[in-house]
Amino acid sequence: MTALPTRARLRHWCRRELRPLILMALVVCSIRSSLADWNDVPTGSMKPTILEGDRVYVNKLAYDLKVPFTTWHLAQWDNPQRGDIVVFYSPHDGKRLVKRVIGLPGDTIELRNDRLVLNGNPVKYKPIADELLRDVAARDRSDHVFAAEELPGKSHVVAAIPGVPARRDFGPFKVPEAKYFMMGDNRDDSFDSRYYGAVDRSRIVGRATAVALSFDRQNYWSPRWHRMFTSLVSEPGSAR
Repeated sequence: MTALPTRARLRHWCRRELRPLILMALVVCSIRSSLADWNDVPTGSMKPTILEGDRVYVNKLAYDLKVPFTTWHLAQWDNPQRGDIVVFYSPHDGKRLVKRVIGLPGDTIELRNDRLVLNGNPVKYKPIADELLRDVAARDRSDHVFAAEELPGKSHVVAAIPGVPARRDFGPFKVPEAKYFMMGDNRDDSFDSRYYGAVDRSRIVGRATAVALSFDRQNYWSPRWHRMFTSLVSEPGSAR
């Protein structure tokens, strides 16, 4: 039997071995692009809800269905709600960020000495249980102030750092139509809508619903097992 020439053997191998792998990779990447994804969190702007070293699961079907690898919408069935943690492309530099939705289209947002005023009504703040801070480093617990912020129907933990310069006063600012006002839970260490404005609906990738993986960067990247697969969705009346 005559052996196939080298070039023919290569084409045959590509068709038989390489093409299925490429198709599988395209399918997996398309699913990640349109249905579900994860996002690494390198900064402490969402502390104590999300910590440095967390990897959060992003539900890309929470609000809509997009064309794979684009932000084009095929269908839309919901919109972000106040208090949701979302992933979006920053209007400032296009990077993917994780922040909390504080203002909806038409809302008026104001910050007075780090205290939120929503549509003219001061938001209430309450003390929190120590167990919500068990993963926060001792140094951060000593120089941060923590409280539960009571958004309408939802509560979540926020932090402030009194000893550093920060933008503690803002607005009043009315959120334009089809835009959302984003803020980090770590208010004095977050680059958010106070600086680059409200975020267009089309730039929102999806909703962050859980911590999938977590590694302690200050302790040789050791796994934080108890944080893995924990929910980020706030229940009414609870703080997360």
